[in-house]
Amino acid sequence: MSNSSFASGALLHPARGNRLFCFGLGYSALALARRLLGKHWRVAGTCRSAAKADSLRAVGIEPFLFDRNAPLADAAAALAGTTHLLSSVPPDASGDPVVDHHGNDLVRLEGVKWTGYLSTTGVYGDRGGDWVTERDALRPIGPRGRARVAAEEAWLGLGHVGHKVHVFRLAGIYGPGRSALDTLREGRAKRVAKPGQIFSRIHVDDIATILEASIAKPDAGAVYNVCDDEPAPPQDVIAYAAALLGVPAPPEVPYEEAAKTMSEMARSFYAESKRVSNRRIKDELGVTLAYPDYREGLKALLASGA
Repeated sequence: MSNSSFASGALLHPARGNRLFCFGLGYSALALARRLLGKHWRVAGTCRSAAKADSLRAVGIEPFLFDRNAPLADAAAALAGTTHLLSSVPPDASGDPVVDHHGNDLVRLEGVKWTGYLSTTGVYGDRGGDWVTERDALRPIGPRGRARVAAEEAWLGLGHVGHKVHVFRLAGIYGPGRSALDTLREGRAKRVAKPGQIFSRIHVDDIATILEASIAKPDAGAVYNVCDDEPAPPQDVIAYAAALLGVPAPPEVPYEEAAKTMSEMARSFYAESKRVSNRRIKDELGVTLAYPDYREGLKALLASGA
């Protein structure tokens, strides 16, 4: 179990009346959902397949099917009783699918105490390895980054109709089944070296902790960077994971060579280099990270057998 924490005065009080509705029950949203289920919350949310709906139902989550081409069949019924709302659905070329299909339903929704939108640190674009905070101007690179900025604006716009909207800009996410340990075990790890390249990261358990802390201390319109304390070159993370596993680290591959076989999405990540500050989650939400750097996170994953 994670030992992430936030200020004791902000602890959540279990209440049967609390209902979290998640648009998009993916990796990060499920981490929060599981925590709140253990605190006697009701949890509901969306997925895109009947098989996923069955797996959610099996753990006590009320599922609803949703995607860009299939909006909620009965949004009023699905959202009824929601006290807390989270969206992790990414924008597409047409915009934010949730706001596009159900913006009016959300406007009519009453009794929501907290709304969260999971964005990415990609909205800052490339900073040449410099630090960025939530106060810095957004300089997205490419259509994906610009779509994220537009989605943030769409969700924050719901604040004008009474929603207490919070935006969370997530760094690179890792955790059980999704880490450098896994890519090494599966033979997929590469140590791509690009001079000056720096990424920020966050363990999925710490994401859940930060969301819980915000739920306990709503601040309408707030934006938070969600990352650990130590931005690091990606090849260093692979090397450390290899040392933990007791296997040779893959040889470094110059970025110029690796880019020839990279996907467009992978190349877009390497087009940006920045150090993301997490000071606000500590100062304003009282968060103490369970995994303040990738070394602590990877050691814990290995110890847990993940």
